[in-house]
Amino acid sequence: MKEILQTNRLILREYTQEDFNDLLSILSDPETMKYYPKPYDEKGCQRWLDWSFDNYKTYGFGLWAVQLKSTGEFLGDCGITMQQINGKTLPELGFHIHKKHHKKGYATEAGKGVLSHIFKTTDFTHIYCYQTKDNLPSRKTAEKLGFNLLEEYVENNVTHTAYCLSRDQFLS
Repeated sequence: MKEILQTNRLILREYTQEDFNDLLSILSDPETMKYYPKPYDEKGCQRWLDWSFDNYKTYGFGLWAVQLKSTGEFLGDCGITMQQINGKTLPELGFHIHKKHHKKGYATEAGKGVLSHIFKTTDFTHIYCYQTKDNLPSRKTAEKLGFNLLEEYVENNVTHTAYCLSRDQFLS
């Protein structure tokens, strides 16, 4: 298990295969995944983990497991992945926190830690965050982190919002 960073309350580390059941409890939950086309089954969860492992090897970053520092409890994930956003491959901040831990500031805290880490360890000048337009919780988290609405676009008959945060904005 490779630790990536710590915040006041959280530890972010690379996923391991042992995270499967904890991750499945998030990805298979219809309420948590209501802004995705559908919840994930076991095969989808394994693809998520394998994709994460591949991202670590390919890019040196990806979605990282988020744990509560005080107890070690698995809360979800947060990190940077390369995503297709309105036809461009861009570094995107993603976060998925178990619904029992929503509205406690964990996604925002993890996001700040990830942004600080990624701006220190990569040459990225901008990080993006995108979601379906109706995903207000994700949009609010992006805004709390300082992201600004860049554009709205339609993909597969679904309207998405794309946000952007520059290195200079984050560091000021």
